[in-house]
Amino acid sequence: MTNRCQIAIVGAGPYGLSLAAHLGARGADFQIFGEPMSFWQANMPKGMHLKSDGFASNLYDPAGAFTLGSFCAETGIPYHDTRFPVSLDTFVRYGLAFQERFAPQLRRQNVTKVSKSPDGFSLELENEETIKARQVVIGVGVREFKHIPSPLNTLPSEFVSHSCQHSDLQNFANRDVAVIGAGASATDLAALLHESGANVNLICRDQVIRFNSEGTVEARSLWRKLRHPKSGIGPGLRTRFYCDAPWAFHHFPERLRLLIVSRTLGPASAAHIKERVVGRVSLLPAHILERADVRQGRVHLTLRDANGSTRNLVIEHVIAATGYRVDVKRLTFLSPEIQSRLAAVDGTPVLSSAMESSVPGLYFIGPATANSFGPVMRFAFGAGFAAPHMAKMLVRSPLFARQPRASGSLASSHATG
Repeated sequence: MTNRCQIAIVGAGPYGLSLAAHLGARGADFQIFGEPMSFWQANMPKGMHLKSDGFASNLYDPAGAFTLGSFCAETGIPYHDTRFPVSLDTFVRYGLAFQERFAPQLRRQNVTKVSKSPDGFSLELENEETIKARQVVIGVGVREFKHIPSPLNTLPSEFVSHSCQHSDLQNFANRDVAVIGAGASATDLAALLHESGANVNLICRDQVIRFNSEGTVEARSLWRKLRHPKSGIGPGLRTRFYCDAPWAFHHFPERLRLLIVSRTLGPASAAHIKERVVGRVSLLPAHILERADVRQGRVHLTLRDANGSTRNLVIEHVIAATGYRVDVKRLTFLSPEIQSRLAAVDGTPVLSSAMESSVPGLYFIGPATANSFGPVMRFAFGAGFAAPHMAKMLVRSPLFARQPRASGSLASSHATG
């Protein structure tokens, strides 16, 4: 069975859903594929909270009316823009409600292959259906880019995992676990593991484990507000610029863009998690993992501290909360032909100002675009720029077919299931 559409969106997270809302408002012929908010539902531990403030945790409809705050008001969930954290459960429920309201035509099928075709692209779905599209947007988030550093990446899978592989932590009760990392994922995971009954060691190479300062933006002096204005990714003039002007960031020299993205917003955890970690979890800052091997069913870690001394730690399982490294070659659903034509730098696609890749008609949205449009694209907050900008660029593209929908387009395809 083959259906057609003008635009296909691969991925149904905050970026894909926000783009769908803006395309829908423009009357564009599009289809969107994937399980809505699946990464947040299946790859984040239950009980965690978002690092971002409430005001920075929205999805984006054209009117800007269905915010997280309005959803919480409708459903009776306590909410404030900055004073307390947003729970993962609340964010997922909000994302699903957004999908039902603004992308009801979502196809809950994963795309298994994207290849070139004479009139655009061919998408194969997991149910063996084929979709023909003139333009394709890749918005798959970061799940495919999980990073497990050496020497952990040589351990058998039963002894090592990535933080995104755990939703339910109950199976770690009464087990000795090491978490590697210093950011929000690491500290959240360490706290939740401890509260699930695990014996936790939190290891990082940084000299200290950083927690964001207490207090709200509103409580700061006027001078500090001017010197360090709030933004969706943290206070500061630079971060405010990255949030307000991704289009300008795109015009920076490539080397400067890469340097800024690599150095902006290093590992740090939300203030509210500090009391759940400090004094409750064994903290090993300023320790570098030099070796990891399995002996007699347990993991032996060799660590070196800042003074050059070594220590050995014996545990049952190690979890790498070491983030993600975008590498488009890991998007195995892109055909070899597309991969061979896809220009990339440091693993990320080289994009035009329209977010179009070197393959005409193939676009990227979300974290994979950070090296082109700035650090804000690593956060859901970046969808506030990306969704309306890309929707406008897609319908202005020469590839956009300005003609009535074909019989096999969106409406008919969903009528037939």
